[in-house]
Amino acid sequence: MKLLVISHACVTPINQSFYADVADATGWEIELVVPEAWKTEYKPTVRAERWPTFTGDLHTIPVLKPGNIPLHFYKSFIVNLLKQSRPNAIYMHHEPYGAATIQWYMANRIAGNVPIGFYAAQNILKKYPIPFRWFEHYVFEHSAFAFPVAAGALDVLREKGYKARATVLPLPIDLEIYRRQSHWAAQKRRELGIEQDEFVIGYLGRLVEEKGLASLLRACAKLNGKWRCVLVGSGVFDSELRRLALELGITDRIVFPGFVPHQEAPGWFSLFDLFALPSETRANWKEQFGRVIVEANACETVVVGTESGEIGNVIRSTGGGVTVPEANVPALAAAIQRLIADPVRRLDLAATGARAARTIYDQRHLAREFASTINAAVADSKRKGPRK
Repeated sequence: MKLLVISHACVTPINQSFYADVADATGWEIELVVPEAWKTEYKPTVRAERWPTFTGDLHTIPVLKPGNIPLHFYKSFIVNLLKQSRPNAIYMHHEPYGAATIQWYMANRIAGNVPIGFYAAQNILKKYPIPFRWFEHYVFEHSAFAFPVAAGALDVLREKGYKARATVLPLPIDLEIYRRQSHWAAQKRRELGIEQDEFVIGYLGRLVEEKGLASLLRACAKLNGKWRCVLVGSGVFDSELRRLALELGITDRIVFPGFVPHQEAPGWFSLFDLFALPSETRANWKEQFGRVIVEANACETVVVGTESGEIGNVIRSTGGGVTVPEANVPALAAAIQRLIADPVRRLDLAATGARAARTIYDQRHLAREFASTINAAVADSKRKGPRK
């Protein structure tokens, strides 16, 4: 079996490790296509690199509009690549309405018409403008499989008319990477000047309004005892959060480390005594999964999150934390205060979450689920004969 995967996310090398585990579990030959370069809100340009455990062919192709998820488009005559590669199946790790998705789907129709499928995280029913609505309809009609990341995303696909095979595949984590790093955390605590008896409330991700970080700072301002709040990441809401901290009189208790390399994430999760994900739903957005919940749990850290989108479902699936209503500052403060005051419960929740992360969300397990779905789609295609 040869699988061709197209993924802008795999510009970040760690995301290639999932496909390395798929290859290890199945013996498949896997080729990856990624943009040659990608723009993010953290760095102006990220250049594609290989993850050490991924040994398949890695094709890096320039794209138009790098960094624009729905509009980016590969600057290559990709039909030739498909004819040379001759895959048995193609996986488009991209939403069905994207320009790159329709580009590869139409190339596949020309080059060999093998079973092809897509990724889906959109958990709000949206009617996209033309031509994206046409793109989405075409992809639905010509897909052999789909991998929604949660039940909410699957519900949206079905409501929009997608009828083919679909397997809910949560976002996986590499447990060789996401594990507690106590020594790193202790050293970082000293570097930041955080005392041993200070309770650390942490966040890691984009500093944007919808993540509920203003509510988190207001909740922290109500806490008793010695605490620090560490907001790891960067984003357009950074200056507003600093202004709010000053207004609340807690500037000396808030730490802004800024953007950190992906490989440092397990260390930061290990530094936190509690990880907070207080996201707040907007008209056009709610939390689509919240992989940071699982990453924190894998590093043996308890989580407090809101009920935005999939957050509550993920926390309940791991048992590694508690939830509160969205934008409810008193409830958020009370939940954090209770966990500060009850270290036995906090550690019990963290241990429960770690066990679940190492079973439900282990990418080696999910790699087998992924492969099983694609195998079934390829077998169906063979039984039905050439696709029209």
